Amino acid sequence: MRQLLPPGARKQSICASRRDFLSRIAGAAGLALAGCHSGARSSEVSGKAEAIAGRADVTLRIGPVLVDIAKDHTISTVGYNGAVPAPLIRLKEGVPVTVDLFNDTDMAELVHWHGQIIPAEVDGAAEEKSLEAPAHGHLRYRFTPQPSGTRFVHTHVMPMSDLSKGTYTGQFGFVYIEPKSDAGRYDQEVFLATHEWEPFYTAEEMEEEEGGEKAEQEQQKKDEKPNGLEIGYQRFTINGKCLGHGEPVRVKEGQRVLFHILNASATENIKLALAGHRFEVVALDGNPVPRPQTVDLLELGTAERIDAVVEMRNPGVWILGTPRDDDRRDGLGIVVEYANKGGAPRWIPPPKRPWDYASFGAGGSVPHPDEVIPLVFGKINGGTGGFNRWTINGKGYDEKDEPRKLSKGKRYRLVFDNRTDDAHPVHLHRNSFELTNVYGKPVAGVLKDVVLVKGFRKIEADFIPSMDGLTLFHCHQQLHMDYGFKTLFDVV
Repeated sequence: MRQLLPPGARKQSICASRRDFLSRIAGAAGLALAGCHSGARSSEVSGKAEAIAGRADVTLRIGPVLVDIAKDHTISTVGYNGAVPAPLIRLKEGVPVTVDLFNDTDMAELVHWHGQIIPAEVDGAAEEKSLEAPAHGHLRYRFTPQPSGTRFVHTHVMPMSDLSKGTYTGQFGFVYIEPKSDAGRYDQEVFLATHEWEPFYTAEEMEEEEGGEKAEQEQQKKDEKPNGLEIGYQRFTINGKCLGHGEPVRVKEGQRVLFHILNASATENIKLALAGHRFEVVALDGNPVPRPQTVDLLELGTAERIDAVVEMRNPGVWILGTPRDDDRRDGLGIVVEYANKGGAPRWIPPPKRPWDYASFGAGGSVPHPDEVIPLVFGKINGGTGGFNRWTINGKGYDEKDEPRKLSKGKRYRLVFDNRTDDAHPVHLHRNSFELTNVYGKPVAGVLKDVVLVKGFRKIEADFIPSMDGLTLFHCHQQLHMDYGFKTLFDVV
């Protein structure tokens, strides 16, 4: 069993104060670069610094993968290192790593180190002018992993209307950054990544999320042309397997199991429950929460991560899966099996309770920001057969626009004002932000890099940029990002 801190020491030792956290991440990461000609996989040329010699600490090979998601059902996709999800990458906080990217595909690829505070050159976003892994080529660079916790890696290619590219593929995997001191208490770690397969376009509007102003939604629908195309899926998986296929999560009675859960979907926001058990949520997006809470149901927007401990005190064979019966039938679940127990896995619907970010926060107030930045989310319905367009402050993304200038060390308050009927999992690159107000409820101490803003609702979050360069903000719902939902900051 991992070492357990005394309960009274939890807040002081595990959940660093906001100032401690921001101070810890403020140091600039080291960077060295080396590139290569796109036509020659192994012939390196100098990049912005001298070429890095020696063996890489991390190697990602981007290439075709066959994924057996169920009996007699194989998906042909693109993945990392021959597997979906990619094999777990473990790094150490503050210890520089050399990364080799080999691209065995016919198109240039961008590999995004989601949730890490690293230079724009290696962050993996075209808008930030990050380095690309050229088609049939090789790219090598170096950075310092930070902050600690559950992060992940995924493609940042914009597929637009092509559902065989970008985050619709199998290009994703966990990155766990070991903290300099690990005070966690658990007997077993389990990493679970959800994903959907065989996407298709549908004219049906997706189910509305809970919350929002119903009258406002109805009025907006009357005033606009029909909704544009949405995405549906044929199959759902956890760790590349549909429910009932692949190996179960094997546990023993009395264990404390730490689940690291990642929503690696291109477009789906999800809910998960473990029948017969409850989750003690200890971290959101890899960052320890000030007040761990025990809940029946987890909610994860696209790209969100949750770390939760489950005490195994109900022997049997159970299902960890979505409460949506159709999606669970189509694969979104995994069996959790106690030692020496057998039989058909059981599912028990969880109680219906709202997910509340604020419940994990600390009391008290947050400092006043140096500047408030309103970000109003808008939607222009695409009509029958068309694509919806998305705006921030009335304008869709245009690469010709000058990025908004921000200053290192200043405290900025971002106001996520969702004036659409869609829920938006919004992501800020190369930074973590602190939630300060969730749907009118003040909160402090909850640090994230993605937050799900539901329809016609508002969330506020503060961040202090510690590293200069271009910084992308966008909705992590792939279809929204492709069609305008992003903007760029430039930190100086």
